[in-house]
Amino acid sequence: MNSGSVWNLANVWEVVADTIPTEPAIISDTLNLSWQEYDQASARMAQTFVDAGLQPGSKVAIYSYNRAEYLIAQFGALKARLCPVNVNYRYLETELAYIIDNSDAEAVVYESAFAARLEAILNDIPAVKVFVEIDPPGTPVLPSAISFEQATSGSAMPRIARDASDIYMLYTGGTTGNPKGVMYEQGGFAKVLATMACAFRALPPPETPADLAVSIEAFAEQGALSRSLPACPLMHGTGMWIGVFIPHSLGAAAVLYYNQTFDATDLMRLVERERVQELVIVGDAFAKPIVDALDKADAEGSPMELSSVRLIGSSGVMFSAAVKQGLLRHMDANIVDSMGASEGSFATSITNRENVNDYKTAKFELSPFAKVIKEDGTPVTPGSGEMGLVCSAALVPVGYYKDPVKSAATFKEFDGVRYSVPGDYATVEADGTITLIGRGSICINSGGEKIYPEEVEEAMKAHAAIYDCLVVGVPDDKFGQAVTAVYSVPAGVQDAADLKAHVRGLIADYKAPRHYVWVETVPRAVNGKADYKTAKKFALQALGIEEATA
Repeated sequence: MNSGSVWNLANVWEVVADTIPTEPAIISDTLNLSWQEYDQASARMAQTFVDAGLQPGSKVAIYSYNRAEYLIAQFGALKARLCPVNVNYRYLETELAYIIDNSDAEAVVYESAFAARLEAILNDIPAVKVFVEIDPPGTPVLPSAISFEQATSGSAMPRIARDASDIYMLYTGGTTGNPKGVMYEQGGFAKVLATMACAFRALPPPETPADLAVSIEAFAEQGALSRSLPACPLMHGTGMWIGVFIPHSLGAAAVLYYNQTFDATDLMRLVERERVQELVIVGDAFAKPIVDALDKADAEGSPMELSSVRLIGSSGVMFSAAVKQGLLRHMDANIVDSMGASEGSFATSITNRENVNDYKTAKFELSPFAKVIKEDGTPVTPGSGEMGLVCSAALVPVGYYKDPVKSAATFKEFDGVRYSVPGDYATVEADGTITLIGRGSICINSGGEKIYPEEVEEAMKAHAAIYDCLVVGVPDDKFGQAVTAVYSVPAGVQDAADLKAHVRGLIADYKAPRHYVWVETVPRAVNGKADYKTAKKFALQALGIEEATA
């Protein structure tokens, strides 16, 4: 079946597979696949889902590190018009049960290392019809599961007609800490991603998926197909959208970094070895260790050969000017820093060796159809110094899955135009550029993970000895921000080690505070509202940390 006329992620990748079947699609420690092999393995996975009783629109939860099997499961779901659901591999049982139940997942694809967590919550997720276990080969750890090898060794599902209205969904954290599924119609979503891929390669925007074939074929003939390496997790939008979806649109191979802990030296040796052209990271939390690793390699007389890198992408977190300068000492690339969220993309900055000295941290160019507005929807005047909300009318999500209240609060209509307004504040300079102030929800971004204070505070307060608590983020060289609990107790100072064990038993490790600061009284306004500004001041003073002002 010709799938090249309708915009849909699976249709785009099938066009690629038909155009360059023998070119690499996935390069990884576990599997190396050509586009034809990728397409066929995904079709067999799709048939497994269909045989289990999944119907168009059914959800498939994927609970895995960065590996080829993740992408095969996702492509397979999309082929069958199913909706993949990203699951944070750090989630503990309660969080895991919530997202599988909330998403109405009917299939779960997971690594065997997570089998025990799933087994503990089987009674809480009765809607799941099939479990597919990745690695090691052989009998699955979870008795009710089938192996990934079995799931991809049967017959391949024939290609089917798909619709532009098919839903793609990405789960992200909500303001209360509960993940929410951001829904996009694939027609607009897939077309925008392909258009961005073409823009990066100075190509005109495509009208249909089939239009991509000419450029893909030409790149293959010229030996100019890209290799993209998402260093950040595929379970997040930055890793999947910028690291896989966009480059895949023009036939790029995804080079996967499987390490379960981030090692900048290992990462950059992989970039060097595979001649990666596009590296996707998450701001300073990734870039600082990379710069340190490259500086160390130079000092030890074993510099890395990174001339292949032409683009470094980042999104969603602080990416400081000094760190960008450090990267550009080692790589002659364009650093594309996107101000975006799961709810859309709003602004970008492009930094390279020619303009790096002019770059200012948190300064961006607004994307087309984006603007900064006041609470009433009227635009902020450039140069006024007034702070407003960044919003965009381009590719506005359908809404949050099963959350009409939050959807109405985030996706708003002004003067007959629908906008995505996720809550980022900025000022507009006289030249039209914007300076990002931050997310109004007091979200903490630690190592690329979004952490909401309310959830951590709730876990802290569940301890019998805790009277009150606020959670803030403080600067951290490794993680960008470190989660810090500012707490009070009825009598005496509670042992922080005891608190650590308590909190880590309730929420994922990455959400648990790295610092614990005791205060006599947790700062709050007279109406009981949290005074995060003062709490952060207390934390910085207690920890001896100075926060940069620019």
